[in-house]
Amino acid sequence: MGNALRLLYGKCLEAVVITEGGSVEPRYTTTAPGVSALARDLFNFESTSLVPEDLSQHVKSSRKAQVKWYGKLLQAWKEAKPRPKTPEEVARLIVETLSRHRKADVEVDGNTVPDGDGLNVYVNTDDPRESSNIPRAVLMAAVQRSEARAMKNYARADELRRNIIQSGYQVIDFQNEQILAREYRIRLRGIDAPEMSMPFGEEAKQELAKLVDGKCLRVLVYGEDQYGRCVADIYCNGIFAQEVMLKKGLAWHYVAYDQRVEFATWQKEARAKRIGLWVQSNPEKPWEWRKKNKR
Repeated sequence: MGNALRLLYGKCLEAVVITEGGSVEPRYTTTAPGVSALARDLFNFESTSLVPEDLSQHVKSSRKAQVKWYGKLLQAWKEAKPRPKTPEEVARLIVETLSRHRKADVEVDGNTVPDGDGLNVYVNTDDPRESSNIPRAVLMAAVQRSEARAMKNYARADELRRNIIQSGYQVIDFQNEQILAREYRIRLRGIDAPEMSMPFGEEAKQELAKLVDGKCLRVLVYGEDQYGRCVADIYCNGIFAQEVMLKKGLAWHYVAYDQRVEFATWQKEARAKRIGLWVQSNPEKPWEWRKKNKR
């Protein structure tokens, strides 16, 4: 979570690119010194448990995540028989190792989906894009909460957690540890799902929850709506969420705010197949429903 990864080894080893979505792609442009560079880095890591100092110049990720990568690469390097001898073999080793260690841009729980076109996500504050913006009061509350839990003062810890939540942050369990995360409310760009009180409202919510739950999520934010939500395109392990919702007939193309031709096409296809909300002869548009039920 919080890892928008681009280039793994930079000038040391340019054999592999890790994309923003977390996929690992080989780039066979290095010469043999790249092999010795990786071997040297892994040897130093085994001795000191430290990753290369300049790694952060080439990737946007926490040190904790980088250490995990190197731990996995070191284990794979030791088990490789024979050891990689060319940049291509090194690239293959990295691809096969880190493709099993894909990380999401954000942490998502299907239970945080309120409806068919919105969700709440949590970004790890270890991410460099977040760590410099944490309010001092939130940091202090997080530290005090840890101290209260250590002293088994759970009432005080719960009070501090509520303060953290009120500030737009959350303490969540992730991989057997508790982390401080910032909460973002996301509005899917270009679609409008039925409201929960409308036909197919619940079905739309369940489909979106199933789509994002536990997935590697990429969020491309285009702006903010009047309710303070980030308006964004969502990709779940490379799958475009809006496309799924439209093709399954569980959302309308929100033409007033988005004129993408493919959205209109996907809606037309679902309507022709009479699936989802299109089983109704004349389904009510959610924006008209909201206007009518404004109170």
